Amino acid sequence: MNIYVSNLSFNTSDAELSELFSAFGEVSSAKVITDRETGRSRGFGFVEMPSEDEGKDAMLGLNNKEVEGRAMSVSVAKEREERTGGGGNRGGYSNNRGGGGGGRW
Repeated sequence: MNIYVSNLSFNTSDAELSELFSAFGEVSSAKVITDRETGRSRGFGFVEMPSEDEGKDAMLGLNNKEVEGRAMSVSVAKEREERTGGGGNRGGYSNNRGGGGGGRW
């Protein structure tokens, strides 16, 4: 079972995240997501537990649990959508060149 954990303290490490969940069963992996450029925690992570029952118990036991002054939010992780090469207009070049109004009425 893949579990999404948000509202983590920026000081929480992978090991600490694993330790929190291991109280409910076996943890396959625990990863706090970090910023690529700064290496600083982004405040969320993922935990994998092989047993669905243990994962559900962990979600019930840890959701809204306060750790380092922050109430964690714990839920089932959604499958990551595959990114496509295209993309919308994200503030770069726009095809609209200003111009004026349309024609005459």
